[in-house]
Amino acid sequence: MADNAPVTRPANPRFSSGPCAKIPTFELSKLSDAALGRSHRAKIGKEKLKAAIEETRALLGIPAEYRIGIVPASDTGAVEMAMWSLLGARPATMVAWESFGAGWVTDVVKQLKIEAEVRTAEYGEIVDMAALDYDTDVVFTWNGTTSGVRVPSGDVIPADRGGLTICDATSAAFAQDLPWDKLDVTTFSWQKVLGGEAAHGMLILGPRAVERLESYTPAWPLPKIFRLTKGGKLIEGIFEGATINTPSMLAVEDYLVALDWARSVGGLSGLMARADANAKAIWDFCERRDWIDNLATDPATRSNTSVCLKFTDPRIADPAAFAKSVQKRLEAEGVALDVGAYRDAPAGLRIWCGGTVETSDIEAMLPWLDWAFHAEIDAQAAAA
Repeated sequence: MADNAPVTRPANPRFSSGPCAKIPTFELSKLSDAALGRSHRAKIGKEKLKAAIEETRALLGIPAEYRIGIVPASDTGAVEMAMWSLLGARPATMVAWESFGAGWVTDVVKQLKIEAEVRTAEYGEIVDMAALDYDTDVVFTWNGTTSGVRVPSGDVIPADRGGLTICDATSAAFAQDLPWDKLDVTTFSWQKVLGGEAAHGMLILGPRAVERLESYTPAWPLPKIFRLTKGGKLIEGIFEGATINTPSMLAVEDYLVALDWARSVGGLSGLMARADANAKAIWDFCERRDWIDNLATDPATRSNTSVCLKFTDPRIADPAAFAKSVQKRLEAEGVALDVGAYRDAPAGLRIWCGGTVETSDIEAMLPWLDWAFHAEIDAQAAAA
């Protein structure tokens, strides 16, 4: 153990922002009921896929008239499917304040070449959502995984909007209260808040999105895995468990196990409370120190899942190198894994606080962060 290091260690040092920590009760034996070696079209496969959809609906409080589909390629696939299938009927407004939102801008402006107004903000800040034209199709990220900034609420989205709202909610679903009546399309992946396995995305369509799909045909050809309609009608089977391509039934079982655990901790409200407690522990830690701060400039927009931090000590000559060295110290001690800032984000740390993380592990990790900071400051001074 390093000199002057804390004694207590996190029971689980996994604070990655994706794939995220598994549920605290996870064991491989819990997947023993997976429909392995069986067709996803067989009765058992259909039942499990349908259960994943309906249990998602129940936990998230998704209205009965909204369709929920399991689609390929994680959240990225779900967002791309929505944009390629729905955009182009009217002008678009592309909103970005972090890396993934910027990626959606590139796809729409450079690939689909749709007439679009692009509204951006720097990392740590957010676009003024009240100033957007909601008679255009608005594409935005609810929770910026790479910036730690989230939309505080959907109150500014008008009920009588003319365009569609397409929301990437992958780091928000199961941790934040999403206003379904304000979201026409919502996407997320299993690998985030519930710590599921990657590669599968969830696509949630409101009635207005279904109406668009059945009344509008894009000018560009659609790959097979993006096609949601046939003969001008929604392919309902996709939203009943008849996936477009073959899913991993092992990953499906893992998601079902995670959903069952989520119910055991109080459902959505319980998951939100766990994430809030985790994030608050870090925020309180930062408020008591003058060398670290939240990247989000407005407390109202701080994420309770992907908490992004920046070092503010004036003695730090090279922020990127300093943050990387702190991260390496934490990893070498086995107390915090995968907590480096995203590669396109400002230098700092990113600590996942979703509901699968135990607050006790956050609390055990923070003294190590204190130790790693001071150790690196001392090392920097000795090298000067």
